[in-house]
Amino acid sequence: MASLTLNTGTLQPLGDRLLVKVATKEEKTVGGIFLPDTAQEKPQIGEVTAVGPGTRNDKGTRVALEVKAGDKVLYSKYAGTEVKIDNVDYLLLAERDILAIVE
Repeated sequence: MASLTLNTGTLQPLGDRLLVKVATKEEKTVGGIFLPDTAQEKPQIGEVTAVGPGTRNDKGTRVALEVKAGDKVLYSKYAGTEVKIDNVDYLLLAERDILAIVE
């Protein structure tokens, strides 16, 4: 279980939720053309910065998440809730929205 330290306190995701720092968008194409924000695709890769404690199974025991803080992950395109904290873009996702760990 990892949390994100903020100027005003800490942010701790609940259950199977995790906080992902969104990778920066590529503003220029391979050919050198600069793209406006409206023409850019949403990035689908980010770094996990905080994870919740996990969900509970039928017996009531806690099942830990498969990802941990610091993992680089690929997530579903339209998943999660966008959050801006201290001028940095984050996504609050459920573990099921994570497609793969990027190594």
